Amino acid sequence: MKISLRDVRVRFDVSMRQDSLKGALLNAFRPKAKERVEYVDALKGINLEIAHGERVGLVGLNGAGKSTILKVMAGIYPPTSGETEIVGHVSPMFELATGFEMTQTGWDNIRIRAMLLGLAPDEVEARIHSIAEFSELGHFLDYPVKTYSAGMFIRLAFSVSTAINPEILLLDEVMGAGDLVFADKAKRRMYEFMDQGKILVFSSHSLPLVEDFCERVIWLRKGEVAMDGPTAEVLAEYTRRGGQ
Repeated sequence: MKISLRDVRVRFDVSMRQDSLKGALLNAFRPKAKERVEYVDALKGINLEIAHGERVGLVGLNGAGKSTILKVMAGIYPPTSGETEIVGHVSPMFELATGFEMTQTGWDNIRIRAMLLGLAPDEVEARIHSIAEFSELGHFLDYPVKTYSAGMFIRLAFSVSTAINPEILLLDEVMGAGDLVFADKAKRRMYEFMDQGKILVFSSHSLPLVEDFCERVIWLRKGEVAMDGPTAEVLAEYTRRGGQ
């Protein structure tokens, strides 16, 4: 298992274009001007290697590129240029609503989400009760997911995503939510996962959580790697500089 990014760049087109009929009519009354194309470079030549068994934290201010780099690793965003090599089954946990049907019950959503994550129907049925037990949602699993609180939703998503034995787990700001009892239980499961020698990449603004989970930290700043090294060293410098 490994993650390899070589000179990866991601550029988003953020031009304000008037493609609607209303926009076209309004433009007829405006002076002709050359269309302005605007881009945002979310990642600027990222090079990194993450090996089997590593626990890597991502830190940086809002807009630094943390979520973008996780989505590149998950295959959601193709790089504008550069190369990616991801070896291993990836289980991403960032947009928690992805793969959930809000009008269906918790039980139904365990089945749907687990199959989207690669389990066969018979594998889902073999694990469904252990997933339900870990979530501690009890009779709420009989209710539509749209009735869940944010903490309950996170319990369900975390319980399914970590029950499939993913080889690469990508987390984006999901561990800090939920009640304290479940957060402690989730932390224990994360340690069990990491003890199996798999890959964890964890993005968070909570430096204590990053320090708890990660032995290596990558500090992203404006789409570039500002520092990459042992957790204590990177977090000390990140704190000293205020992320700037």
